Amino acid sequence: MKALVFHKPKDVKVDTVDDPVIEKPGDVILKVTSTAICGSDLHIFNGFFPQAGNQVLGHEFMGEVVEVGPEVKKLKRGDRVIVPFPIACGGCYFCLHQLHTHCENSNPDNYGPEGGVLKEKGAGLFGYTDLYGGYNGGQAEYVRVPYADIGPRVVSAGLEDEQCLFLTDIFPTGFAAIDWAELKGGETVLVIGCGPVGIMAQKAAWLKGAKRVIGMDTRQYRLDKAMVAANSETILVKNHKEAVAQVRALTQGRGADVCVDAVGLEADMNILDKAKMMLNMESGNIDAFRLALSAVRRGGTVTTVGVYATTYDNFPFGQMFEKGIRWRGGQVPVHKYIDDLMQLVVDGKVVLEDIITHRMPLSDAVKAYDIFNKKEDDCVKVVLKP
Repeated sequence: MKALVFHKPKDVKVDTVDDPVIEKPGDVILKVTSTAICGSDLHIFNGFFPQAGNQVLGHEFMGEVVEVGPEVKKLKRGDRVIVPFPIACGGCYFCLHQLHTHCENSNPDNYGPEGGVLKEKGAGLFGYTDLYGGYNGGQAEYVRVPYADIGPRVVSAGLEDEQCLFLTDIFPTGFAAIDWAELKGGETVLVIGCGPVGIMAQKAAWLKGAKRVIGMDTRQYRLDKAMVAANSETILVKNHKEAVAQVRALTQGRGADVCVDAVGLEADMNILDKAKMMLNMESGNIDAFRLALSAVRRGGTVTTVGVYATTYDNFPFGQMFEKGIRWRGGQVPVHKYIDDLMQLVVDGKVVLEDIITHRMPLSDAVKAYDIFNKKEDDCVKVVLKP
């Protein structure tokens, strides 16, 4: 089959690789019908997450079941399914407490309670390095899905691929960023980063009762997409001080009630930042998080769904303490949210596909990565068709 394979940082190719096979009785094989490139795929592409060997990338995918393991009870050949990006067993302590990204069984070689940089990680993830189980991803013609009675969901009748593809990751992730903030209604929500997850968080903020939603980004084309797709006010970031001042001017000098960091570690750095990163053995910088701490009001809430990979020097703990900020973040347990969110799509209460800017065949995936990584051609979200 054809698949987008990571070889080394900045080197991905569409290769011919072996077709996946049933390895355990709870597996299914999907014929992938749609897959997408996620911003966190770029963290692997740019070398911020180490990967020594070749791996098929991609954790946002859906498809048709073409082969079923002998112990699978809930799926059959021909079912159209969406697949959460975390791989969860469904029966361990964390799965039973709806914390599927901390599954104790899906990442046996590298799992642990510490949450370290290079060991003791969480649950397995599709297409996301050996640190998270070494599972091949879905930017391919076919993919093996383990624990098939736990993760995949049959697509509601009448939904096209693009209407529900983003239930695999970015809509649950954006939704969780707002859900974790526990909105009561009437809040001002600032979302830093108007990429796909950030726009989904803005959509979710309206659904959860926000009075005002503001998107913030360094690129005007992403702000333009946020205005259209999420009906948000927007702020173009030229420098942090000016951006924070604009937020406070809109909120009687206080700052936003809730700030969402939908950026995570950032690859765009000057020479001094890169030198500091190398000296401190950090991956990227935490500028978006620092911006969130400044832009949120005292006693407010910051949630982080952008990915961070390492420890960071000069972490602003004192500012968090002084302002009394409540924080929550992490990889999102998609299994917890996916059914309710699919119903929102079915009921027409939210539209997800309006963030797509590029539709390309899998054969053009290398070009797609290059465009997305370089922020060219006003690229917000790429969907690949195998």
